[in-house]
Amino acid sequence: MVSYAHILIYTRAFMLYELYLYFDINLFSYVSVRAFISFIISFLLSLVLLKRYIKYAKNKVLQPIYDDAPKRHQEKNATPTMGGVIFLLASIISALLCVDISNDYFLIALLVIVLFMGIGIKDDLSKVLNKDNQLGLSAKNKLLLQIVFSLIIGILLFSIDFNSSLYIPFYKHPLMDMGMYVILFWVLVIVSTSNAINLTDGLDGLVAFPVFLSILSLSVIVFIGGNLDFSSYLLLPFIENSNEVIILSSAVAGGVLGFLWFNAHPASIFMGDSGSLPIGAFVGYLAVLAKSEFLLFLIGFIFIINALSVILQVGSFKLRKKRIFLMAPLHHHFELKGISENKIIIRFWIVALLMNILALLSLKFR
Repeated sequence: MVSYAHILIYTRAFMLYELYLYFDINLFSYVSVRAFISFIISFLLSLVLLKRYIKYAKNKVLQPIYDDAPKRHQEKNATPTMGGVIFLLASIISALLCVDISNDYFLIALLVIVLFMGIGIKDDLSKVLNKDNQLGLSAKNKLLLQIVFSLIIGILLFSIDFNSSLYIPFYKHPLMDMGMYVILFWVLVIVSTSNAINLTDGLDGLVAFPVFLSILSLSVIVFIGGNLDFSSYLLLPFIENSNEVIILSSAVAGGVLGFLWFNAHPASIFMGDSGSLPIGAFVGYLAVLAKSEFLLFLIGFIFIINALSVILQVGSFKLRKKRIFLMAPLHHHFELKGISENKIIIRFWIVALLMNILALLSLKFR
C-alpha cells in the first residue's frame, strides 16, 4: 500500500526547487526561471482543464443572470460558470511544482487564494443550485467573511515581522511606521481590491486581461523588492525572501491567460465569484507585499473606477434620489449608451495597459 510518506516523496521528486536542493541543478535556483516555468505549466494546464470543464458544466453549472442587467446579457444565461475554481487549481498545482514550499510569504499567499475562493464557491453554488443570482451569500455575510479572512492574513504577516511602514509613490522614504494599525490598513487593501475586481467582472473578458496586467506589474515590483541590489538601485524597500511569491503570481497570471482563451467575447465560460474574489484578494496581497498599496490606483485603475462608479451611484441615489450613471458599474453605463460590448472591453484593456506602464515607469521617479 502506498503511504502518505511515499506520495510526498514522489511529489517532491517532480518539484523543481527540490531538484535544485538535492541534485544541485543550479538553473532551478533562479526564481525567474521557476516563475517562467510555472507560468507555462499553469497556462497549458488551464487550457486543458477548462476545455474539459466546459464540456462537463454545460446544462449543469450555469450562470444565472440578474433580472436588471442589460437585456443583451439575458442570452448568456446558458453559459457555464465557476471557471475561476479550475484555473486557480491549475495555478496552485503549477506553483507547487516550482516553489520553495517553506517560504512564509508563499504560504500566506496560498492561504489568501484558498480562503477567498471558499467564499466565492459558497456564493456561486448557492446561485447555481437555486438558479437565481439573488440567492447567493448576502452582501453583509460576504463582506464579514472577507474582513475576517483578511484579518487572519494581516495578523500572519505582522507575526513574521513584515515591514509595517507606509510608502507612497514617487517618494523614496516611508511616511511612518504604522505599528499594529497596519493590519487594519492591509485588511482595507485586500477587501477593497477583492470587491473592486468582483464588480468589474461583468463583461466577457473584461476583468481577465487587466488582472493579468496587474499581476505582472506587481510581480515585477515584488521581484525587485526581494532583490537587495535591484531594490537599492530603485530605492524600493527590501523585503527579504519575498520574491519567491512570484512563482505563485506567475502561475496565477498563466491561469488567467488560459481562462481568457475561453472567456474572450463571446464567452464560453464565466469566472464566477469563486474566481474574481480570490484573484482580487491576491492582487491586494501582492500590493501589500510590494509596499505599493497606493500604486494600485494606477495598476488597478479599471477596477478602481468601476468600484467608484458603484459608490457614487448608490450615494447619489440615497442622498439626491438621482442617478449619475445609466447603470453601475461603469461598463454597464457604456452598454446602455449603445456602445458594443467588444468595443467597451478593448477600450478598458487599452486604458489598463497604459496605466500599468505608467505605474512601472513611476518606479524610476522616486
